[in-house]
Amino acid sequence: MEISGIITAIVIGVVIGILGRLVLPGRQRIGVLWTILVGIIAALIGTAIAGALDVADTKGVDWIELAIQIVLAAVGVAGVERLKGRR
Repeated sequence: MEISGIITAIVIGVVIGILGRLVLPGRQRIGVLWTILVGIIAALIGTAIAGALDVADTKGVDWIELAIQIVLAAVGVAGVERLKGRR
């Protein structure tokens, strides 16, 4: 993976993480770094799931892939918040 790929993954992770937080009601008590990490992981897993469902490469915007990534980010943010709340 080249540096441009890493930067792209971080930018996409930030966007997906923020969208995942916006989907959840209320205030989430996790930091920016956790949001970025969850977003990057959700983007990677969402892309893999979309590829497995054969909806990753469509003409125009890949709305189904984006929806999968946002749902995964919302679940990830909720999970991280729950884990951090137990401590």
